[in-house]
Amino acid sequence: MELSIERLRRTNLFHEVELLDEILESGEITTYHAGDTVVRQGQYIKVLPLVLEGSIRVYQTREGREILLYYVTSHQTCMMSLSACFFNDQSPSYAVAAEKTEVLTIPTRFITQWQKKYSSWNNFVIKTFRGRYDELLNTFESVAFDHIDKRVLEYLHSRVATREGNTVEISHQQLANELGTTRVVISRILKQFEIDGQLELLRGVIKLK
Repeated sequence: MELSIERLRRTNLFHEVELLDEILESGEITTYHAGDTVVRQGQYIKVLPLVLEGSIRVYQTREGREILLYYVTSHQTCMMSLSACFFNDQSPSYAVAAEKTEVLTIPTRFITQWQKKYSSWNNFVIKTFRGRYDELLNTFESVAFDHIDKRVLEYLHSRVATREGNTVEISHQQLANELGTTRVVISRILKQFEIDGQLELLRGVIKLK
């Protein structure tokens, strides 16, 4: 789908006509398929990705293990990429398409310019930082204080809440990566949940009851 003023207005993010015109002139739409890398850890950011449709998984790697930070969904951008744009730093994280995703890419040179010129862009930037700060704080509290079995169940319910149906297509290894633990631990917990009647384990799919 092509970029248009009408499509930008439907995001309800920006209201200044001049800003919409500038985005239309300088932005481009890029389509990623599930598993495609949007940003690599250590990469210098040239464009800011703003998700129009789909979702992006943002994570870091440490000692061969993945640490999930957050998901970027429709009409959101990546806080890590935004921060790297401001300070011309390397990206501290990977961003990978979790599904087919359409991204509006905006050259980094406009980021600070628009923040000074347009109130709606400034609000978008501030809300991005505040929202991700709260989300990462909640994640830290969960990792520090919640048992892993509770985190597993909360994660599965949160994934179901964002889509129709009661199934999550995910492998035990992928779930372990999402929660920063091992496949063996995840398999043991899921098996116990199945015995307790809280879910059903299918091939590559977890069905909540």
